[in-house]
Amino acid sequence: MSDEVRIAVVGAGLIGQRHSGLIRQQTGVSLCAVVDPADAGKAAALALDADWYPGMQQMLEMAKPDGIIIATPNRMHLEHGLAAIAAGVPVLVEKPVADTVAAAQCLVRAGEEAGVPVLVGHHRRHNPLIQRAKAVVESGQLGRLVTVHGFFWLFKPDDYFDVAWRRQAGAGPILINLIHDLDLLRYLCGDIVSVQAMSANAVRGFQVEDTAAAVLRFGNGAIGTISASDTVVGPWSWEQTSGENPAYPQTDQPCYMIGGTHGSLALPHGEVWRNADARSWWEPLQVNRMYSPDKDPLRLQIEHFRAVIRGQAKPLVSGREGLRTLQVVEALIRSADEGCAVAVEP
Repeated sequence: MSDEVRIAVVGAGLIGQRHSGLIRQQTGVSLCAVVDPADAGKAAALALDADWYPGMQQMLEMAKPDGIIIATPNRMHLEHGLAAIAAGVPVLVEKPVADTVAAAQCLVRAGEEAGVPVLVGHHRRHNPLIQRAKAVVESGQLGRLVTVHGFFWLFKPDDYFDVAWRRQAGAGPILINLIHDLDLLRYLCGDIVSVQAMSANAVRGFQVEDTAAAVLRFGNGAIGTISASDTVVGPWSWEQTSGENPAYPQTDQPCYMIGGTHGSLALPHGEVWRNADARSWWEPLQVNRMYSPDKDPLRLQIEHFRAVIRGQAKPLVSGREGLRTLQVVEALIRSADEGCAVAVEP
């Protein structure tokens, strides 16, 4: 078996092209095919010196890869994921794992029953800073977790909405953006067992929400809050604070805060705040900042996918983990619609 793994990318939109470009830049992996029926998809394959196929079945029949990255619209994730599983090919599905919880459950069950790895593209978990933050929380430095807060506040310009689907239900900050933040809070702080949320579209008046906020109850007893808006000019979002994607100008502000009985953690800059001696508001606080190397988590995700394909690692974000995050998002949307707290089903 060759040490190099051959990966096909299904979908040649912005995220698909980014995956394809990163594969071309990395050792140990090769881009064997781009699958997209549009002329733009064919042009993208040509520019990347990769084979092009208009459909996934044609690709599987002609050039079965070692792994497949699915970067198609959400409603197509189930169809394409099931095709990969039926062919016995490990698959990395962009978030959300599917467009509904029911579809995600179907995909996850199929992968588990077939023994085919299904990974979900919650790439932020691969960020070295998040791995260090996870270690801080699990070390007990913060004590018992008590409360959490997350921001997603930024302004999407008017021309962002020139694309019709971005003005429709399901394309707002809850499912497009906040799902990433909820996934990280789950990863760092444990499962979310219930949510109570509100949403509004008062600024733009589109069918889709532009602002949302929620109270989160975690299984360990911690209570958190999270708010999202793509109509706020401000510096508080992972996109703008982490420096993860150079397309966004970076700020020096936090976007997540995790509080415990012995200390608090601010992210993404990794500030751990603790009392020097006795725990008291009368006592001075000390702060330690974690170092994090500058490495693209999307690149690290591809390296991890290669290791999973080779049987050298288990998925960091499995299909079931992606399903669990999608359940939280679906509960949040339902809570905002119904005006009541909603339990996240186990």
